[in-house]
Amino acid sequence: MSLERKDDYDHDAWLKEKDLSPVETTFLTALIWMDKRLRIVDYLEILETLYYRVNLQMPKSHTEQYNLDNKFWYWYPLYTLGLFSTLAYIVAAVSGALLGFYYSPATTGDPTTAYGQIEFIMTELQFGFFLRSLHRWAAQVMVAAVFLHMLRVYFTGAYKEPRELNWILGIILISLTMGFGYTGYLLPWDQLAFWAGQIGVEMALSVPLIGEWAAQLVFGGFTLSQSTLQRMYILHVFLLPFVVTTLIAIHIGIVWVQGIAEPH
Repeated sequence: MSLERKDDYDHDAWLKEKDLSPVETTFLTALIWMDKRLRIVDYLEILETLYYRVNLQMPKSHTEQYNLDNKFWYWYPLYTLGLFSTLAYIVAAVSGALLGFYYSPATTGDPTTAYGQIEFIMTELQFGFFLRSLHRWAAQVMVAAVFLHMLRVYFTGAYKEPRELNWILGIILISLTMGFGYTGYLLPWDQLAFWAGQIGVEMALSVPLIGEWAAQLVFGGFTLSQSTLQRMYILHVFLLPFVVTTLIAIHIGIVWVQGIAEPH
């Protein structure tokens, strides 16, 4: 395998020869557009070749066993349940970015400003109620989908060799998903958020040896304050999206290389 540029190929004519659905046509057109510019297919083929050259014998996937011509993308996601969590994450990310235009943590020393902004979004902003509800429901669907996805992986034995690394990544991702939910839960700074934050502080303080240090680092002290809100905002909007998006990309990339696990 090399990265030598291949001869020009008439992709448009090739697409017209195929009996493709609109979804297939859209996917392949986007892939061809990206591949012409970034050589995505070449690099994926190199990664796959390198993977198999280190003699990791993967069990046959359903596509190989039943010669399904890689059409598994249309029904396997329903089996793995991973697609639901990914779609929910995308919806939550887009709606969260839109909410970011109207929400920010308090900058005046009074954290109740955050509650006022949530009140504005819910009662005065056009489609604000819908937008925040969409963000909240997408987050809840994501938590449920990730939990069901982990159950599916466990009960079908998909965590076994050679997929242990992806199983560990999944455990990290479900932990970060819970972190996403918790930090977002505190941002409205209402009564529910306040007492959830207080529980978090008490849980941090109960950790042996590093409890006080953990409470200072995560919550900015032993009682809730503007520092707590700012920390939750930074974690929810800046740190967690970057880490989770990166890990999801690695997680899906490993699935792409290894294929979907057969039930054991």
